[in-house]
Amino acid sequence: MSVVGGILGGMGNDIPPSLLEFARFQADVVTRQQALRAGMSRSAIISKIKRGRWRKIQPGVYATFTGPASREAQLWAAVLYAGKGAQLSHETAAELNGLADRPSRLIHVTIPAYRRVRESPGIKIHLSAHVDESARFPRGVLPRTVVEETITDLVSAADSLDEACGWITAAFGRRLTGEGPLRMTMGTRKRLRWRDELEEMIAAGAGGAHSVLEFRYDRDVERAHGLPRASRQVPFTKPDGRRGFRDRYYEKYGLVVELDGKLAHPAERRGHDRRRDNDAAAGGGTTLRYDWDDVTRRSCATAAQVARSLAKRGWTGRLRPCSPPCGAVPHKAPSASKGPASAGPAGMLPAKAGPGSPVPGSPMPGSPVPGSPVPGEVA
Repeated sequence: MSVVGGILGGMGNDIPPSLLEFARFQADVVTRQQALRAGMSRSAIISKIKRGRWRKIQPGVYATFTGPASREAQLWAAVLYAGKGAQLSHETAAELNGLADRPSRLIHVTIPAYRRVRESPGIKIHLSAHVDESARFPRGVLPRTVVEETITDLVSAADSLDEACGWITAAFGRRLTGEGPLRMTMGTRKRLRWRDELEEMIAAGAGGAHSVLEFRYDRDVERAHGLPRASRQVPFTKPDGRRGFRDRYYEKYGLVVELDGKLAHPAERRGHDRRRDNDAAAGGGTTLRYDWDDVTRRSCATAAQVARSLAKRGWTGRLRPCSPPCGAVPHKAPSASKGPASAGPAGMLPAKAGPGSPVPGSPMPGSPVPGSPVPGEVA
């Protein structure tokens, strides 16, 4: 028997059938107005609260059961409290739309800009001229902003460009939106920070960048230094039969680049080992691994290392400096000289990184013959 059937139904005939119907589709939560419109008197409502059969979750919103409120019941209580035109939004809509894995600390609700609702503990009220008041949701479905509106709201509220880009890449990585619908929705917002960068991020996400780290690698390591374009999110089959995806794969040269967004610690020790092992891979390994610092703070050294690995596998291109002080390309000494005697193939850095550029990364072990297929498993 449902909570509604066990709690409301067991109280006799003082609960109108229409209110039972509301409760059934609202996680057993009802409002004072719903109860009054269903025919209950104010004294009957007060009596149930005093006797402990109902309890207040939000002002004017009641749980029709005595146990702890579920997450769904809390969300219904928030949106019912906010009233006409209210929709769950921002991090809460991200939770419901599959864009976030964890419940938000606050319940975010957006209401039409002309309305005013006092914030209640645990609820964050947002005003918006873009909320669709005409939206109709199936019975039992929590009203929430659509994915594209959710992403745009989160981008607008982000504290940094990287945070904003993270929401976009997550949406594409989880196949929740498309380039056209997202561009269209963002185009309706007259005030949107970082518009040009976000346009670039949308194109990158649609093209296979499924994280901010991947976007930064493509832009700051690969394109900025003239490296060949790697294939993105390349599927492969693991030894146990499961399907995996390689972040970046230079198929012609048999080189894989894996990007690890987890800032694990102790970082100094792991970073040292990773950079040491990546140097070994640059001399014949198969996989290079980079983290956030490798891609953002040491992008030039990372580009030089990728270039050395590619050159050993047949790449004949040349790196280009991303800026005048770029450490990826060796600079000639101001005095007359024969140039950098230790320059590697294709005019790239030798095994040691340029001055002031710590060598990043961490590889998978193994030394395949150039051009041989990349092993199926990546640690």
